[in-house]
Amino acid sequence: MASQDKWITKVAFLGISFVLTSAYAINGALPKMTEELHITTTQSQVLATTPSIAVTIFVLLSSFIANKLGDKRTIILGVTLVGVAGVVPFFVSSYPIILASRAVLGAGFGIFNSLAVSMISVMYDGQVRSSMLGIRAASEQIGQAVLTFAAGLLLSFGWRETFLVYLIAFPILYLFYRQVPDTSEMIGKVAVSSDDEDAGTTTTTLQDEPQKVSALVGVLTLFAAFLVIDYMAIQLSFPFMAAELKGDGYNASPVLSAMLIAAMLGGILYGRFQNMFGRFTLQIGLVLMALSNFMVAFSNGNFFVLCAGVLLIGFPLQLISPFIFNQLPKLAPLRKQALVTSIILIGFNVGVFIEPFVISTMGAILNSADNRAAYESIPYLGVVLLAIAIVTIFTAREKKPLLAE
Repeated sequence: MASQDKWITKVAFLGISFVLTSAYAINGALPKMTEELHITTTQSQVLATTPSIAVTIFVLLSSFIANKLGDKRTIILGVTLVGVAGVVPFFVSSYPIILASRAVLGAGFGIFNSLAVSMISVMYDGQVRSSMLGIRAASEQIGQAVLTFAAGLLLSFGWRETFLVYLIAFPILYLFYRQVPDTSEMIGKVAVSSDDEDAGTTTTTLQDEPQKVSALVGVLTLFAAFLVIDYMAIQLSFPFMAAELKGDGYNASPVLSAMLIAAMLGGILYGRFQNMFGRFTLQIGLVLMALSNFMVAFSNGNFFVLCAGVLLIGFPLQLISPFIFNQLPKLAPLRKQALVTSIILIGFNVGVFIEPFVISTMGAILNSADNRAAYESIPYLGVVLLAIAIVTIFTAREKKPLLAE
């Protein structure tokens, strides 16, 4: 059995995704940092947002770094930066140094963000790849929840101690180094055994792989941005909608945390959905997202329906997200997988950034009051989701590459 098929190798892959979304795990320590470091609230918030800026920059650079170092060494570099830079604030009290360490932390995440996906796309195929991509997405959600919880426990000892959560990067790094082969050496190989093909774990062969990057990668990038805009519109609207129904003191955090669990389940079950429904997994996810939109928009004061709609949105998003990444080996050469994965990830990140502007524009078109723009935009976003589902059903019948099983 090839080394990539071992369960411990798969765990090593999932480990790097487990730590990938931990940049915000220490946000609960920001009030104490603000007080003890004698900094402004704005300065403390900059500590929270700086990693995301660095992530965006280094996601763009990661494929070029990988071309020089190879996929495995690039991930090792990124995880090392996360572990080292992550714990720097435990040892220092200088705001500029802490800020710089947060920037390096984000750079580390950005360096291996796309490779956490593309290495799976290169090394696995068929049902194994689908399952790995889904579980990988779930690992991000689990990691964010677990590390945020651990940081909260450490906060009882002081704000510095919260940064010790990043020490988890080192055992993950060791496991990855020991167990995962370098996919750079596999790209372009032609020979695969029939036994591997039957197992669904082969890499794409040279004869099968595309010779250039398909224009559909750009379409998928815009699609990814739209999905996140819809998700964020519901997530950000819920606290205000809940406050209208339950009063200004209502704590929406438990429901928003449950969204994370629903998203995790979507990632875990993606492989099964893909196995059962194939290319129509996309349409199922779109219909469920649209249903979430309509439940939220037309809850009409029913708090149970509102919460159910909010909880639902994360599940189909994590069905569609790995579906998108699962298409990339059909849309670009293996040597370009890190690049096209980076492009899709940028689409997701840009969607988060532009969501307020898109919703504000929709609100202006609908003549909505500023504080109701998101509420009144949600059903229209749901209609767009249904329209995309209908269009892609017809393209699926024509067996377009985007929707190939």
